[in-house]
Formats: sequence, structure tokens, C-alpha cells
Amino acid sequence: MIQTCLFPAAGYGTRFLPATKSLPKEMLPILTKPLIHYGVDEALEAGMKNMAFITGRGKRALEDYFDISYELEHQISGTNKEHLLTEIRELMARCTFSFTRQESMRGLGNAIHTGKILVRDEPFGVVLADDLCINEEGEGVLSQMVKIY
Repeated sequence: MIQTCLFPAAGYGTRFLPATKSLPKEMLPILTKPLIHYGVDEALEAGMKNMAFITGRGKRALEDYFDISYELEHQISGTNKEHLLTEIRELMARCTFSFTRQESMRGLGNAIHTGKILVRDEPFGVVLADDLCINEEGEGVLSQMVKIY
């Protein structure tokens, strides 16, 4: 029913300073995966396969994460490290990823409005990737919201 999940990720990340001075907060690792990966997993669980990101300056790492790294893959091909990319490869195969930039940071509402070009007039979910919510006993928050919708 809802195909697209919007990820507003254009802010400065001031709640996580100084770590976010050079690294987008959405790329902060939780064990071996960045926060944004957990958000995409949650959207997939809710049935959404189109991942739409609103980014800003300094957020290139988000696009790079959901893209092939030919140099890295070439270097680890055939080694005992190759399996470490299996999960992200599978994620990339299951989703489409689109990105647009928020020209100036004017808050969450403006970031979501900037995403209109990616979601059009269809219903969509929103995940704030710096709020990690895990329900180990059942469905994720976004899946529950989709059911209510």
C-alpha cells in the first residue's frame, strides 16, 4: 500500500557533536551497521521498497553507503572479508534509492516538503534515522503505523 519511505537527513547533527562534525549522524555505527541501515531495514519490514533521502552538504556518505564500492569490492574479492558485504548487497538489491538536497536547512517540515519531488502525491512513511527503535518481540514501529493507516 505505501511504497516509499522518506528519510530527512539534511541537518547539522548538533545533538551528536563533536562526532558529527565530520560524519553524518545517520552514519554513526551501531555495532557494524550505521543508523541509516537500521532505518531502511525498518522501512523494508513495513513493505516499503522505495527509499527517498533528503540530504544536505556533507552527507555524501549516505549516497556512497547505498552504492557499489568497486575499489573496495575488488580489494576484498576472494578474501575472508568478502562476506561482510553480503547484507548491504542484499539490501541494495531489494530497494531503490533516490536522493535530493535541501538547499538550506529550515527544519524538519521543510525537509519533508523538499521530498515531495521524490514521493509525489502518494502516501509515504518517514523515518528519522537518528531515533533507533527496536521491538524484538514483534513488528517495528513503522509496520505498526502502516497497519493503522
